[in-house]
Amino acid sequence: MLGWRHLRKCRGTLCAITERQSYMFNTFGNKVRIRSSLETDKRGLAGKIGEVYGQTTPSMMDIEVIGTPKEDYAVNVCFEDLRDSFWFDADLLEYLDNGQGTVITLDGIDKKWTKGTEGEWIEEQTTPTNTDKTKTQQTDKSWWKFWKK
Repeated sequence: MLGWRHLRKCRGTLCAITERQSYMFNTFGNKVRIRSSLETDKRGLAGKIGEVYGQTTPSMMDIEVIGTPKEDYAVNVCFEDLRDSFWFDADLLEYLDNGQGTVITLDGIDKKWTKGTEGEWIEEQTTPTNTDKTKTQQTDKSWWKFWKK
């Protein structure tokens, strides 16, 4: 599990991962409730529960942030029922839980990551998908039989 400061390879040199970058890995998938404010009430988002999907530096991105962040920092929260996500001032988020049981998969990657009881990500190998088997079968065909299916 990531702590407040770690090293990573960055453009050929070692760079420190900041506390905020480390925080992202620990908060992705967390469940949060949106606090009541003029903006969240007006948009009908106050009291809604969603999942943290990301974070960013608003000054570097062309995004609309709900609330008035004290720092140059915003958190993206996705609402399954709305099929949409919004960027929020972190002060408008109430932590509910660490998202235990959240599963992440990536197309074409035979792995899945499940969030554990302590908020850690547990990596597991999965079986190849049918589309991967189809690709393998297609490449097994002799090249001169390209017109046959």
